[in-house]
Amino acid sequence: MKEAQMTIPDLFRCPISLDLFSDPVTLSTGQTYDRSSIEKWFACGNLTCPVTMQKLHDPSLVPNHNLRHLIQQWRQMGHRFDPDYLTTIDPLLDMKRGLESPQATLQEKLRILEGIRVSMDETPAKIPFLLQIGLLPSLVQLLFGELDPGFAEKLLPCILKLMSFGEFGSLNMLKEESKMESLVVLFENGTAMIKQSLCRLVGAISASSETRELCAMIGKNRRFLHRVVRLIHQNSEASEAGIEAVLALCRLESNREELVQQGLINGLVTYILNSETKERRSAATAMATIEQVLGIERAKEELINDPQGVKAAVKMVFRVSDHEGSESALNSLLMVCYESLQAREQAIAAGVLTQLLLLLQSQCSRRIKTKATTLLKLLRSKWDEEQ
Repeated sequence: MKEAQMTIPDLFRCPISLDLFSDPVTLSTGQTYDRSSIEKWFACGNLTCPVTMQKLHDPSLVPNHNLRHLIQQWRQMGHRFDPDYLTTIDPLLDMKRGLESPQATLQEKLRILEGIRVSMDETPAKIPFLLQIGLLPSLVQLLFGELDPGFAEKLLPCILKLMSFGEFGSLNMLKEESKMESLVVLFENGTAMIKQSLCRLVGAISASSETRELCAMIGKNRRFLHRVVRLIHQNSEASEAGIEAVLALCRLESNREELVQQGLINGLVTYILNSETKERRSAATAMATIEQVLGIERAKEELINDPQGVKAAVKMVFRVSDHEGSESALNSLLMVCYESLQAREQAIAAGVLTQLLLLLQSQCSRRIKTKATTLLKLLRSKWDEEQ
């Protein structure tokens, strides 16, 4: 069927030209335009979003693949296009407009957010529609604009659920100085729930190639890193999310040095020594993070010079119920014990020989047993040299 004979849904029209999208792209504000139209807008010297009139600190254009695919379906199917689609999408668009409206009160926005949350929980099939209308960048924009703790607690779960579908590009708006400052302030003043959610957000940023540059920027923000390390020191439920975030940030080698300078080693050591059975997995993650940063000389020095540092690694060598963390502990001990007499003495005093023998008698993997044997041989050969 010819497009001229079909009624073009509003969602498929560029807000500037009012024509059918040919190459839809989304701004950091969450608004979608046809590429040629928005580029002409920029070429005229405009540095704002035409719909919201917000100043654009990040003018990057993110292709809206979901919307492009949907338009292709519409063009191919004509009258056979699912008539229920617009019935589904229109209420979602109304909710998005309500959130973006400058006239909406905080209470009204909270009510709309609750509606979105319920919609996603009860009808997960609606989540792709929410992504198609550009809800994620709108929510991120709101999160670092309102800075209200109650609002942030409602926003963050919705953002994390939408991000689970792999839409990360809109998070690059955090590269704006004001948005990064808002992230830090929200983390500093937020509740434990907000801190946990922001740690998961940082973990997602660190895992995506789309946001690699943003991950590096977060790794240079000393205030934020200091707060995350302090969170680990608290040994609370939120500490687990903090450890996951730190491990994710350590994927970039450039972030490790700054984290070590902020006291990461002592925080992780304290967490491991205080961890109980229910926190076994997080203790293993903490040990993996220590292993990750031990390529830095300062990290080795801090682990050895911390009165409990080597002891924490020894504790993780063998645990009765599982071997999570054993390999990271062995690798860490091999790194520090090879060159340091002090580390070897600390390991032996902490009972590493008993731990290694128990590990070798357990049902651990062949690789772990090989590393345990290597550490035993290292300790013995170094001991013989010193006699």
